[in-house]
Amino acid sequence: MKSVAVLPGDGIGPEVTTAALDVVDTLGLPLDLRFGEIGWECWRQEGNPVPQRTWKLLDETDTCLLGAITSKPLREAEAELAPELRGTGLTFVSPVVQLRQRLSLYANVRPVIDLVDRRFDFTVIRENTEGLYAGFDVHGLDDALWNVVREHPNAQASGPEASSVTLRLQTEFGMDRLLAYGFDYARSHGYTRLTLVDKPNVLRHSSNHLRERLELRAAAHPDIETEILNVDAVALWMVRRPERFGVLVAENMFGDILSDLGAGVMGGLGLAPSGNIGDRGSYFEPVHGSAPGMAGQDRANPMAMLLTVAQMLDHLELPVPADDLRAAVRTVAARRTTVTYDMGGTSGTRRVAQAVAGELAVSEGESSAPDDVVDRLARLDTASVSDALDSLGVGGGLAGIAARVPGARAAGRAFTVTYRPVDGAEPGFRNAANYLDDVPEGSFVVVDNAGSTACTNWGSLLTRLAQRRGVRGTALHGSARDLAEIRAAAYPLFSTGVTMVSGKNRVELAATGQDVIIGDVTVRPGDIVVADDNGALVVPAEHATEVADRAERVERTEGAIAEAVDTGLRLDEARRRFGYAKPWDDGAAQPSRA
Repeated sequence: MKSVAVLPGDGIGPEVTTAALDVVDTLGLPLDLRFGEIGWECWRQEGNPVPQRTWKLLDETDTCLLGAITSKPLREAEAELAPELRGTGLTFVSPVVQLRQRLSLYANVRPVIDLVDRRFDFTVIRENTEGLYAGFDVHGLDDALWNVVREHPNAQASGPEASSVTLRLQTEFGMDRLLAYGFDYARSHGYTRLTLVDKPNVLRHSSNHLRERLELRAAAHPDIETEILNVDAVALWMVRRPERFGVLVAENMFGDILSDLGAGVMGGLGLAPSGNIGDRGSYFEPVHGSAPGMAGQDRANPMAMLLTVAQMLDHLELPVPADDLRAAVRTVAARRTTVTYDMGGTSGTRRVAQAVAGELAVSEGESSAPDDVVDRLARLDTASVSDALDSLGVGGGLAGIAARVPGARAAGRAFTVTYRPVDGAEPGFRNAANYLDDVPEGSFVVVDNAGSTACTNWGSLLTRLAQRRGVRGTALHGSARDLAEIRAAAYPLFSTGVTMVSGKNRVELAATGQDVIIGDVTVRPGDIVVADDNGALVVPAEHATEVADRAERVERTEGAIAEAVDTGLRLDEARRRFGYAKPWDDGAAQPSRA
């Protein structure tokens, strides 16, 4: 039985921690979870963000799972103390810094993986205890420091009182243990290249010292290729060719910058896990901050925390459930039907975690929680789905309904809503949008106002509620407003028109759950709406599986044709060879990857 100190922290920390642990519960692991306190409220109420009881808990457990912690500048921290603690000389020290220093957690390990396309998989290992962040940062120089810099013309012009110096500390002790950890990590995780990142063409003496320590270590690891590169070049190649890297080792500041760049390369902080490792202690946390403005809104992406848990399980020598958890997160991320706003989706924290738990259940042979055919259709372009519908003689395009949020795509089961004009004899507000409280999670709302653009039927308030309800998108045969706010929320909205004119006392709710006719297409409750930049279309529920099969065949065929043309084959020959006319026929040639 492994013991874990769980410190949810503050801001969105408790939400992502709870969501992740709900998933962990489904794995039935031999873990003893012991909860403790850390963070901003501890500082405000007690004057210490890491109380003594928390240190005791850390001493008694094998590792720590940390949610997120708010840190603020010294002046703001002092102002938020309880009144009786102000002016008592208390100084806020970041809990993260305290943990790393007191537990001597010298290796900050940041995996950077392509969750969707699997093009790259590398890890940044940042030194945590020295480098430019060692704390030797001085304003107003004593004689010793002044003698070091006094010949610089800017220092001469400013004088010692108006000059500042920050020292980069690099010791053989610190460098050797970091490099030893880096090589061990590379070997245990199957990496064949270790890149030492520094600035040897400028920081000549300290970088040369680092190079010498690398060369000594590398001699004992002939199976691992080593190199030392400039940090600016590495930043470029992390963006342009991230697949070239395996393990990157860097001093504190360079590693700090590169690890956040790595988070951006993999899709954002909502996907980035991390661990802080020492010879005797460790803690694991998602890279994202506490985001106090989002707290309690069920909007935070739990994937970073789920991947952090997987990293922690590896550390606790539970690699099989760790790999299962990572695979489940990959599947949900690649499907993109149940993801949070930062990944272009509309699902909440808990719903995303439930989707990951559902994938874990599928891998164990249990029934699938997500609607599989909806998820399959969500991965396809509407053009391919339209081709598949055409092949079955089914029309599905919702004429005149256009994307209002560029890049948004979604699929879900139709929840239909019909409006009618207000009877002029009975003026007044009709609560025409209250139906949204009853829309099932995972639905795609289809609103019919006869295509009228004389007033609006959707806006920012409904968007916020829809996102909280887990609604996947809205197709509106009518008009919307508040596009700036809706685009900022990345909500998949499709409509006939846009206008600012209110619909509060111009329309009223006619019915929900009834067939809706838009152009020559009938939308029935339970049909599947698929929408992207091309527009929106409807797949009849009884044809959904066949349409998904055929649309997938279309995309494979067109991909093969594109590859063949790239190699020099004529377009007409490539189309003939791969059965472009009827890619869903059994007689069509299958794309070859040879």
